Amino acid sequence: MGDVLHECRNSDGIREVAFRCPGCECSHRVRIAGEPVWEWNGDLVRPTFTPSIRVTGATSCCHSYVKDGSIEFLADCTHALAGRTVPLEPWNGDAG
Repeated sequence: MGDVLHECRNSDGIREVAFRCPGCECSHRVRIAGEPVWEWNGDLVRPTFTPSIRVTGATSCCHSYVKDGSIEFLADCTHALAGRTVPLEPWNGDAG
C-alpha cells in the first residue's frame, strides 16, 4: 500500500497534507502547521486527523473523519458517499 497523503505548502507557505477524496473526486488539504491546525498521527499510509474535516462549496459539502487510513463520510455530505466509510486511495499526483 502506497502513501495516501501528499505533503505540500499552501500559498502562504504553511505546511499541509493533501488526500484524494473519493466522494468529491478531487483532493482536500489539511493544515498541519500554523493556526488553525489539525492533529495528525504523522502516518502517510494510514493517517488519522482530528477534528473532522469539512469542505464546502457554493452548493456542496464534504464532511468527514479520517481514521486509520479510511474516510468516514458524515450524513451532511452532499455526494453519494454520505454515511459510508471507505479506504483512502493512494495519492495520484492531483495537486488540488
